[in-house]
Amino acid sequence: MNQKEVEPTITAADIPLAPVGRYRWVVVALLFFATSINYLDRQVIGLLKPVLEKQFSWTEIDYSHIVMAFSAAYALGLLLFGRLIDRVGTKLGYIISIVIWSVAAMLHALVKSTFGFGAVRALLGLGESGNFPAAIKSVAEWFPKRERALATGIFNSGANIGAVIAPIAVPWILGAYGWRQAFIITGAIGFVWLIFWLIFYEVPARKKNLSKGEYAYIHSDSEEIKEDKTTISWNRLFAVRQTWSFVLGKFLTDPIWWFFLFWLPSYFSSTFHLDLTKPSLPLAIVYTATTIGSVGGGYLSSYFINNGWPVYKARKVAMFIFAMCVVPIIAARFATSIWTAVGLISLAAAAHQAWSANIFTTVSDMFPKRAVSSVVGIGGMAGSVGGFLFPLLVGYLLDKYKSGGNITAGYNLIFIICGSMYIIAWLTMHFLAPQMKKVNL
Repeated sequence: MNQKEVEPTITAADIPLAPVGRYRWVVVALLFFATSINYLDRQVIGLLKPVLEKQFSWTEIDYSHIVMAFSAAYALGLLLFGRLIDRVGTKLGYIISIVIWSVAAMLHALVKSTFGFGAVRALLGLGESGNFPAAIKSVAEWFPKRERALATGIFNSGANIGAVIAPIAVPWILGAYGWRQAFIITGAIGFVWLIFWLIFYEVPARKKNLSKGEYAYIHSDSEEIKEDKTTISWNRLFAVRQTWSFVLGKFLTDPIWWFFLFWLPSYFSSTFHLDLTKPSLPLAIVYTATTIGSVGGGYLSSYFINNGWPVYKARKVAMFIFAMCVVPIIAARFATSIWTAVGLISLAAAAHQAWSANIFTTVSDMFPKRAVSSVVGIGGMAGSVGGFLFPLLVGYLLDKYKSGGNITAGYNLIFIICGSMYIIAWLTMHFLAPQMKKVNL
């Protein structure tokens, strides 16, 4: 991983007019499975919450503190891993990340107190924070701009696959072996992925047998074939509006996705009496819909670009459409059938993932590759700070209304917040970076 990069000499005549080679899609497959494992590991505790809260006598506020421990460590980790990956590269950065989070996931099985759960959730959050800075930078290294949103949408759909598998696999493991084994088995999967990462991944300039045609295609709309490798300071990044556009977009919308991950099982259980000790079809449907949203969201802006739209217009229009698709979740308060609620929440969760595929791609649209992981880390940290604060409100509302015998009213208020945040985020980003101009650093 410290080998000298020998970059092929690329001329205009070398750049193909159509896609050449397919190895970049192998890279997407690796990122997809890593993200699936990432979300599988983080969601296990949400599915085991009814069991664990009885065993450890958790209140909703206790659980919110455990979620906050994960969120706080994840926020700090994103900042640190963003910088680390820009320094050591995507290959080594991902290795460090997945080893930490897989060990942390397995350590949940040894915990015997509420405080212990908070501690191992913090370690899990620290390790898992490396996933997106490494994955987004890998996409920037391996794809031209016209394909980046689609590639991001595909690997980001791994979050949904992990979330679909979890409601099916975790209750089965719980019933057959117990909650401790659920953490051990799911945590160990990361080490299997690590073997494939070591064998198949390398940056394009060091990848053996990568064709000159595919290398040229990867750089076909980039000014960075001969890229400056110097590290850009955080002060310089914070001084530009484009950084704040991404930061505030993540701060306002990431907490909503975290709510979907950590509280949806409990919502369906308390509102519609869903038995979480059995495989959950409603949850599987919600997270299957998000897979469609993630890939479809990435495809839509890429479709616009391939039809001649400017990159900024394609991203902005696509993100506005997705922001509007979240608004109907406000009507979940009127749902008297679990399937009506499933439909509204599925649309909102799918729209979030479509939004996510595009907001991540705006970073590589606006920043040079040497700054991508750092900016993703800064924005991810902001999203995690929101994810740290939002559970305080969620826990307060749910405990307040639960004590009054009407916890559903608490969820109704939360859904109003969820339905509003994406429009606010879109307007904020549009004000700060109307045409998403490339940053000159």
